[in-house]
Amino acid sequence: MSEVQQITGVVLKDVSDGVAVLTLNRPDRLNAWTQEMERAYFAALQECGDSADVRVIVLTGAGRGFCAGADMQDLQDLGEGNIDSDAAANAQERRPQSFPQTIDKPIIAAINGPCAGIGLVQALMCDIRFAAAGAKFTTAFARRGLVAEHGISWILPRLVGPARALDLLLSARVVLAEEAQALGLVNRVIAPERLLAETIDYARELSVSCSPASMATMKRQIYADLAHDLPAALEKADALMFESFAAPDFVEGVSSFLERRDPHFAALGA
Repeated sequence: MSEVQQITGVVLKDVSDGVAVLTLNRPDRLNAWTQEMERAYFAALQECGDSADVRVIVLTGAGRGFCAGADMQDLQDLGEGNIDSDAAANAQERRPQSFPQTIDKPIIAAINGPCAGIGLVQALMCDIRFAAAGAKFTTAFARRGLVAEHGISWILPRLVGPARALDLLLSARVVLAEEAQALGLVNRVIAPERLLAETIDYARELSVSCSPASMATMKRQIYADLAHDLPAALEKADALMFESFAAPDFVEGVSSFLERRDPHFAALGA
């Protein structure tokens, strides 16, 4: 077991046993989103994507919240037109909010508390979502005079369907974790005191038992096929299947099963 902790200001990074835990770290503000946090989070994701020491990524929030949405001071400055030229230039250079979907490793959100606005967008852009029982979710945008921002109009209907997506967007009502699970927003609801531990256990199981190359390919397939019809998806899947038969991970996967041992799959990254 190896463990390295790096503190990157508003985002903490902790790597152990192939699992990187990224923590949004503005607990006094319920981890409200800023451009500084966005740059730090996306940079940490890129580091994890490039590192052979990381096979799975967990995202959570410090303190009692996951991410309460955009920092209200930033929203106030936008409303009053207080944007300097440097801030405007930085906004033009921002990575898209869909950036997590381009990382070739599973990203699991451990939603420990309030999750709103752009914070909800970040959770939805993760591949899997576990939530603490009673955690609150809201799109928030309609109650701030905003629109369906940052790609939520693309991802939300694909998770819950158009009618439910419109309900959540138009009303901006608060949804508890239990309803969020029923709607399809989250995969599991877990007692708050066990949330992070159980999420990390799940991540470790992926790290130990599953081929990083297989998981990367599957993640690319899922997001690409959202824009493809079934015949195109089948054609691509068949081609990838035949490629996998010639890959070392297929041989190792079969051998480890027959020999009743954990597989030893090659890592992704530098």
